[in-house]
This record gives sequence, C-alpha cells and structure tokens, in this order.
Amino acid sequence: MSKREDFLSRIPHIMGEENYQQYGVMIPLVWQDEKVHLLFEKRSKMLRRQPGEISFPGGKLEENETTFECAIRETMEELCLERGQIEILGVGDQYLSPFNLLLHTYFCVIKDYQGTFNPDEVEEIILVPLDYLKTHEPYRFMNHIVSELAKDFPYEWIPEGENYNFLKGTYDILFYHYKDIKIWGMTAKILQSALRLLDDFFEYN
Repeated sequence: MSKREDFLSRIPHIMGEENYQQYGVMIPLVWQDEKVHLLFEKRSKMLRRQPGEISFPGGKLEENETTFECAIRETMEELCLERGQIEILGVGDQYLSPFNLLLHTYFCVIKDYQGTFNPDEVEEIILVPLDYLKTHEPYRFMNHIVSELAKDFPYEWIPEGENYNFLKGTYDILFYHYKDIKIWGMTAKILQSALRLLDDFFEYN
C-alpha cells in the first residue's frame, strides 16, 4: 500500500490529544429481576479525587496500555471480577472535557455478578433500571467558559491588541436523579450518550 493510500485510510486524531489525560471507562449492563440495569459505583470517601461521587468503572490510562485494556482492567479491579465475566458489547463515544480530559467509553454485560466490589475504591454499587433512565430526562444547567490569558500574552502580535474579541464557550452540566442518588458531571454526559446508543443499537425489554 502506498503512502497516499495509507493517508486516505488513516484514522484522524484529536489535535492536542497529547496534552489530555486519557481514561478508559466501562458502561456495564447487569440483568437483575429480569430487567436490564446500568451499574454505577459510589466512589470511596477515601479517594483523593471525587470522593463520594457516582461514576462508572474506569480509570487513568497506564503506560503501554490501550484505553480498551484500561477499561477492562479498572472494571475487574473495582468490581472484583474475572475477565470471563465481562462480555464486551462495543465501543461508546468519546467525551472530551473542557478541562483537558479525554474519556474513551466501552459497553459490556457483566455475567453472574454477585455484588462484589473493592472497598478501597468503591463504597457502594448502585444498579439503576435502564427503563427508568430512558423515561426520566436530566436537569440541565448551562455554564460559561472564559479565557484567562497568560500575563505575558503578546497582545501586540494580534489585530486590535487587548481589544481583540476572543470567543467565549459554553458547556452544560447534567443531573440525573434516581431515588436519593444524583448522577452528574462527566458521568451524566457519558450516560446521556450511552442511552442514545442503547436505543440505536439494542432492544431490551
């Protein structure tokens, strides 16, 4: 294959991707009481980052590891699973955070799940019926992103200098409510995407 053919078939990368911390995240489906549930974790209060929050299994990419391998490893570690209990369904969407985080998501079914988890990382497992999530829209709050330029930014190098009309961005924060549980932030954005994909590609009763 010529270099030009290679170029035509290449998979594009995100510009500046090397500056993002990358994570592998698993979206687990569990059968319980003849219904499909999504599995969430309440993070241990002993964790340094986001203690007590609701999340999917997952974690930061390690050296020489793919995001797929990362998602599986973290799911096994956090839920105390054997590899054979994780049946991969497919690849979800990527979430690009405005705060230099890139999350790669995957779907799986956990087979013969007995409610196990690693208490060093997880305080509680929460199973939410898929039917409930499909029929309850999230609350949405729009937020604004404003550039804070470096103190030595060279305004003299750009048209209009300090009066340049820099773009301002927005991003929304979602909240899903289930009983006394609040699913929000990045997890809620991943959940929103997951529900759309499950509607498009799967049929569950």
